Amino acid sequence: MLFTAALAGFFSSAGLIIAIGAQNAFILKQGLQRRYVSLVVIVAMFSDIVLIMSGVAGMGILISEWSVLMQVLRFGGAAFLGIYGLMAAWRAFKGSYMLVSDRGHDDTGWVKVLLACLAFTFLNPHAYIDTTVLLGSLSTHYIGAARWAFGIGACLASIVWFTGLGYGARFLQPVFKNPVAWRVLDGLIAIFMLCLSVMMLTHSIH
Repeated sequence: MLFTAALAGFFSSAGLIIAIGAQNAFILKQGLQRRYVSLVVIVAMFSDIVLIMSGVAGMGILISEWSVLMQVLRFGGAAFLGIYGLMAAWRAFKGSYMLVSDRGHDDTGWVKVLLACLAFTFLNPHAYIDTTVLLGSLSTHYIGAARWAFGIGACLASIVWFTGLGYGARFLQPVFKNPVAWRVLDGLIAIFMLCLSVMMLTHSIH
């Protein structure tokens, strides 16, 4: 029973986090540039674990009823994604890119990377809905230890995914030795972030 619950939690979580998202796009780019990869992977993993286990513990019900918090996150997240999208659009327009061999010249400090990673997680209201509320609700199908096994399985999916995404991105580096590839990536990130920003502003969070 515990194994079945953990397996259900693993695949439920995997189905939610593997979908393309702002956080995934950010981690992918950090992995391609091989800049602070361990930092963003660890932050993303532990952030997900906190949200998932909070949902299993029952916080999902409280968050789903706290409409004010959802609205604050909605507009704050929209602003953050909009600014990040415009920055990516500017990089795509200018054609500025970074090769792996250039990483020693990067002036982006680890504090900025850390704050950006936290923002992509905790300023996104859908992160709370998908992990804390939805997975928390699914965990109620199980009783006692099986419920926590579901949560552990969901956390394991996050660990596997973010580790593979962050460290596996380096295998795409041969493609991104071409400056055009960086412009395309930044262009796609810009479109994606700006679309998410608009969606947050035009769609209510339930």
